[in-house]
Amino acid sequence: MKIFLTGASGLIGRRLTETLVSQSHQVTALTRAPERTAKILGPQVQLWDSLEGKTSLDGFDAVINLAGEPIADKRWTKEQKQKLCDSRWQLTEKLARLINAGERPPAVFISGSAVGYYGDQGQAVVAEDEPPNKQFTWQLCARWEALALAAESDKTRVCLLRTGVVLAPKGGALAKMTLPFRAGLGGPFGDGQQYMPWIHIDDMVNGIIFLLGHETLNGPFNMVAPYPTRNEQFSALLGEVLHRPSFMRVPASVVRLLMGESAVLVLGGQRAIPKRLEDAGFEFIYTELKPALEDVLKQ
Repeated sequence: MKIFLTGASGLIGRRLTETLVSQSHQVTALTRAPERTAKILGPQVQLWDSLEGKTSLDGFDAVINLAGEPIADKRWTKEQKQKLCDSRWQLTEKLARLINAGERPPAVFISGSAVGYYGDQGQAVVAEDEPPNKQFTWQLCARWEALALAAESDKTRVCLLRTGVVLAPKGGALAKMTLPFRAGLGGPFGDGQQYMPWIHIDDMVNGIIFLLGHETLNGPFNMVAPYPTRNEQFSALLGEVLHRPSFMRVPASVVRLLMGESAVLVLGGQRAIPKRLEDAGFEFIYTELKPALEDVLKQ
């Protein structure tokens, strides 16, 4: 397949690009830094530095959109919220417009989203049809998804990736989580009862490729492992795998002081399950958290 990819140098994008190339797919990636991205992705990947002058995406079999400003890197000031939105909404809108403008558009558009779509759901089990709690993360993801769905037609199906915490060897949320544990200062956030939907990077990549190849699938998919874990259990298992203590609980008040409104990312949660993905026949490699952490951290 000829695949157009955004966010190729990000946490998921790097592993996905590597896998697609190894499977003999032709990948073209959009990047603002072609020289740096070329060093990361290698010579097999063609690079575009802009969509300016493009009138369609005809000639590609699939478009995968993974681009977006990291959501947890900075406090959610008014300016940062707008940056989070613009980095997702503007590009997604352009891609949908180019897909719609073509005579022979890509057969599938796979676009990023997040379990943040649901907002903080407490202890409720969250499948794809769960009504959202309309917080900022819902506003961000709902518009993001709506812009992607504008590309849907009888020629192009759209799949939405409602992704949880991606466990990968380098970067992402796990890299930040391990720092206090390695210093012997790790532990749960708040009361630790909030659920953390997670997914191993290999299952994330395999899930995207699964959606690429199954022509009857469209709509939202929770890209999470089958068994979400409470923050308290996640912390205990992470400490066990790292051979470090995990009893230094961080009070919710301290988290809110440090993170402001974005504290909901760690103090709230979703007990999300991959119902539609499993119903379609996808098989996870990592269903339990401890083996997933062991595999990632040994790398």
